[in-house]
Amino acid sequence: MSLCFSFNVSTLNSPKYQSHKAHFYSQFINQIQVNSFSHSLPSFPLNSSLPFKFSVKRINPVRASTATSAEATQSSFRNKNPKDINILVAGSTGYIGKFVVKELVNRGFNVVAVAREKSGIRGKNSKEETLNELQGANVCFSDVTEVETLEKSLNDFGVSVDVVVSCLASRTGGVKDSWKIDYEATKNSLVAGKKLGAQHFVLLSAICVQKPLLEFQRAKLKFEAELMKETEMDSGFTYSIVRPTAFFKSLGGQVELVKDGKPYVMFGDGNLCACKPISEEDLASFIADCVLGEDKINQILPIGGPGKALTPLEQGEMLFRLLGKKPNFLKVPIGIMDFAIGVLDFLVKIFPSMEDAAEFGKIGRYYAAESMLVLDPETGEYSAERTPSYGEDTLEEFFEKVLREGMAGQELGEQAIF
Repeated sequence: MSLCFSFNVSTLNSPKYQSHKAHFYSQFINQIQVNSFSHSLPSFPLNSSLPFKFSVKRINPVRASTATSAEATQSSFRNKNPKDINILVAGSTGYIGKFVVKELVNRGFNVVAVAREKSGIRGKNSKEETLNELQGANVCFSDVTEVETLEKSLNDFGVSVDVVVSCLASRTGGVKDSWKIDYEATKNSLVAGKKLGAQHFVLLSAICVQKPLLEFQRAKLKFEAELMKETEMDSGFTYSIVRPTAFFKSLGGQVELVKDGKPYVMFGDGNLCACKPISEEDLASFIADCVLGEDKINQILPIGGPGKALTPLEQGEMLFRLLGKKPNFLKVPIGIMDFAIGVLDFLVKIFPSMEDAAEFGKIGRYYAAESMLVLDPETGEYSAERTPSYGEDTLEEFFEKVLREGMAGQELGEQAIF
């Protein structure tokens, strides 16, 4: 069933990596700490049920005229005031998506947020909780994995669309889930949005697709290629592809453990990789800039947070300094992960059902050794200098907040992010 809601609330002030994943790595680190201290697919016809509408008054999005939606939005949306621009947000209840919705609402845009009937980590949020979380937006409950259901939900909602913003990301990083969400569902949002007149598509991708060794990276790249091809076939259509570095919460998993006296775990000497982490609010602000920013049209936009690139060693030193403790590091040979992956790759040949377990191991290994920085095409090396910075929030401020308040609201859930 698909349900569409309009919600009447006042505008709130507010706004990777982005959502990616690997239980293998986070569980691996946690186990070490505790023990060491004793411690374009085509659109497939799918059946959909008749939608039910429930509406409560709110600032109304621009309705579709009697002309087709594409005709109604033929003039550039960039000449309109934000209050006259309708933005469809897919992945609106995800880690970054909910901040993007708040930022767009705060800037005065009319936001149509697509959400599952049961959203959040493992579908724990009810429709009422989702409506409360997405205050200020018009919430359309539908299923982005079923293109006909999505199209019908949006058609029944009765609005045209100027811009699509996709914050969709695989919940687990597993092989099938990556292609279902990072490619198929994202493609569905493009198809549905264009049918309602969308002229611009803002994609939240990931900086790690530069070196694609994992399924979710390949799925994202396939959609990126098809999105860019869309602009070649339609001169009136544009895109902005945002490739963020690491998210703050992906680096906060050890804060409370170290506070409790556990060592800070890192692979190798702690200098195998580096990143310029960005906060969810700053990333949401950058994504919102892409809606009207003409300098961001038809661009691939890597983006990191403010300040220098930080290695795991430097992140650990920062944390111990904030705690006023002597640094206590546990350095794990990267070869341990290589061995584990080799075993999993062997087992998956015998037990195909272990395909995702093998993929999780590879994801953990990738983020333990690869930097979340721009890959210099000339040198083949990661470059902090080539990685743009944006925003004001710093990792040190985030660590301080977690030390005071804990990781409440920052749960990794099914998406352990690096």
